Amino acid sequence: MQPSRAISDRTESSDGSGPPPEAATGPRWLSVVGIGEDGVDGLGAAARAAIAGAAVVFGGRRHLALARPLVAGEARPWPTPFDTAVAAVAALRGRPICVLASGDPFQHGVGATLARRIGAEEMTVIPAASAFGLAAARLGWALQEVETISLHGRAEALVRPLLHPGTRILALTSDGAAPARIARRLVEAGFGASRLHVLEAMGGPRERRLTARAADFGEAACAELNLLAVEVEGGAEAAVLPLAGLDDALFEHDGQITKREVRAVTLAALAPRRGELLWDVGAGSGSVAIEWLLRHPSLRAVAVEARPDRAARIRRNAEALGAPGLEVREGAAPAALAGLPPPDAIFLGGGGTDPGVLEAVIAKLPAGGRLVANAVTLAMQARLTEAAGRLGGDLVALSVARAAPVGAMTAWRPALPVVQWSWVKR
Repeated sequence: MQPSRAISDRTESSDGSGPPPEAATGPRWLSVVGIGEDGVDGLGAAARAAIAGAAVVFGGRRHLALARPLVAGEARPWPTPFDTAVAAVAALRGRPICVLASGDPFQHGVGATLARRIGAEEMTVIPAASAFGLAAARLGWALQEVETISLHGRAEALVRPLLHPGTRILALTSDGAAPARIARRLVEAGFGASRLHVLEAMGGPRERRLTARAADFGEAACAELNLLAVEVEGGAEAAVLPLAGLDDALFEHDGQITKREVRAVTLAALAPRRGELLWDVGAGSGSVAIEWLLRHPSLRAVAVEARPDRAARIRRNAEALGAPGLEVREGAAPAALAGLPPPDAIFLGGGGTDPGVLEAVIAKLPAGGRLVANAVTLAMQARLTEAAGRLGGDLVALSVARAAPVGAMTAWRPALPVVQWSWVKR
C-alpha cells in the first residue's frame, strides 16, 4: 500500500486584531509576532505595524524570508548556538524590537523562552494559529480531546506512553525522517494498524497531507516542516502501557526490581507533585523512577546505581517505556549523590545498609522533602525501625502472596515481606 496525498483547504491565520503597538517603544519595547506559511498575507494590521516599525527584526531565516516585504529595519537571523539569542534580544531593551515566531509563540515556541528573561509587561504578543490548531482544523478533531506533544529536539520515545487504542495524538516532529521513525516505533509496539497523517507546511501554498497505516508507511519522504497526527489502533498484540502499575515483565531486570504491588504503595507514599524531582537511590531496574516520570510530563528523576550493567539496563528500560528524560548517575552512594540538584523526594530501594547511605540521604533531603525507604533484609529493617523511632514517620509492613500451582493444586506463594519507612523532613 502506498501512502496517499491530499491537499486540505487553507485556514486563515489570526488577524492580529487589537490596538497596534506604540511603535514598540516605552515599557512594551518588544513585539513577538506569530507568522504562518502564508507570510504577510496572513498578518493583521497590528502584526504588520510591529514588523514595519521595528529597528531590529529577529527570527529564523524562513521567518525573515516570509516577512521580508514588511521589514524596514535590520533583519537579524537567530545566532548559533540559540542559547545566546535571548541575551541578544535583551541587550536591545528600550529600542523597538520584533521577534518572529512560528504560529503561536507561547506553544512550544520562542515566546516562552523570551518570557523567562523578559517580563510580559515589556512585550506585545500577536500570535497566529498554532500548528496544533491548524492540524485539528484540517482533521476535524476536537483539540481538547487530543494529546499534543512536541518532539522537536526531544526524544521520540516520549510518544510511547500515549499509545492507547482510540487516542488521537498531534506531534510536532524534528525533521522529515521523523514520521517514518515513529511509524516503526508503533509497529514494534504492536500498533501497526494506527493511521498516520503527516501535515506539511500548513497554511502555505506548499501544504499537503500524507496518510498511511503505520505498518505501510515505510520510508516515505516528508517535508522538514511537518506535524504528525496519529489515530492509535492496536490489536491483542499491542503492548499498552497502563497509566499506573506497569507489569514487572515490561522491565528488563535481574531480579533487583521493586515489584508492582510494592511499587504501587511506594509511589503512593512518595506522593509525586507536578514539577518535582526524585532521587531513586540504588535504583536496580529503575522501575520506581520510571513510573514516577510517567505520572506527569513535568516530573523529573535521577536514578543512582552503582553497578554499570544495571545502570545500562535502567537506560534501556527508560527508553523502551517512554521515560527517556530519566537521568542515570552511575556510581555508589553516598559519593554519587554529590552535585545532584536538591530533590523533592528520595526513594532508597537498595544499598541502604552500606556505610553512610541512609545518613546521607537524610542529610541531603531539604526541609519539607519526602523520604521513602524499603527494606527486605533484617539488617535494613532494623535500621529503618531505629530511624523511625528517632525521627518519626510511618512504618508499614507489606506482605504479598500470589496463587501458584503446587502439584495438581493451587496455593499461596508469599513474596519476601517488605518494611517501608516514609518520613517528611521538618
